[in-house]
Amino acid sequence: MKWMLDLPFESPRVLIHHSHPILLIGSCFTNNVGNALEKLFFKVEANPSSIVFDPDSIVRHLEMALNNEEVQEKDQIYLNEKYQNLNFHSDLSSINLDEAIALQNQAIQKIRSFLSECRHLIITLGSAFAYRYNETGALVANCHRFPAQTFTKELLSVSFIEERMQSMLNTLYEKYSDIQVILTVSPVRHIRDGVVANNRSKGRLIEAVHRLKEQNAHVHYFPSYEWLIDVLRDYRFYDADLVHPNYAGTESVFEEFCKNCMDDFTRAQLPVLKQLRNGLSHIPRFPDSQEHRQFLEHNKELQSKVVSELPWINLKKK
Repeated sequence: MKWMLDLPFESPRVLIHHSHPILLIGSCFTNNVGNALEKLFFKVEANPSSIVFDPDSIVRHLEMALNNEEVQEKDQIYLNEKYQNLNFHSDLSSINLDEAIALQNQAIQKIRSFLSECRHLIITLGSAFAYRYNETGALVANCHRFPAQTFTKELLSVSFIEERMQSMLNTLYEKYSDIQVILTVSPVRHIRDGVVANNRSKGRLIEAVHRLKEQNAHVHYFPSYEWLIDVLRDYRFYDADLVHPNYAGTESVFEEFCKNCMDDFTRAQLPVLKQLRNGLSHIPRFPDSQEHRQFLEHNKELQSKVVSELPWINLKKK
């Protein structure tokens, strides 16, 4: 008897290899995938401009990088004793004006630099809900706990999402024609407005990304949302808040990602690399023991083997 539905996965035209740098941008789920890749020694840059949830904000950060734009003093708002930019997460705010500008420009520069060398761009869309700053009418990436009346909340249309992302993709391909884009929708539930509103939001994101996939040969869809919601279908794969996938849920998604988005050779190296990472991360209880010295010697041999057989892998931490 079958207990789970089948979920077909379509692999990217160019499968991931350790020699391919990967840029990830989007919701908090992006960090989960980025951290998992980094632990296996992939060259990864995950959310250099911190977490962004809605498509317009993600596109804005990518466009700033692609168009060589810079953050200016006029973009900062001083409130709650900090200089803050509505286009950036509060991680990039500061009590010092020059530092706030520098942090935000450094984030965009990281995106720009990585785009110039990466082979894969992974975008995780979190929500189709966005906020407009009432003073200018512009969409923002973060409300920074400003008074609620400062913004108007809206649900972005499928057509708007598609047009904004397609415009960015056109610019991206003009500069980097070989880059592969993997789109996914975050399985994190945004339930501030309830389950119904969350499903409306996710539905719009899913429809928009499928339209983009149909129109662009280098764009692919990875169904992380469907894997957790429709295949696993169980709250045991979520944390106590019932919103964020737990370790088991995230690990299950990542296993499917490895199976379907990496080439056979790369995937075959993952067990050894995982063993090596665990060895490098190990904190000994008895560092002077003979057992630990043997462990260190084994780990050193394993490192030498990886360096010899997989010279494109950088074992140094970021």
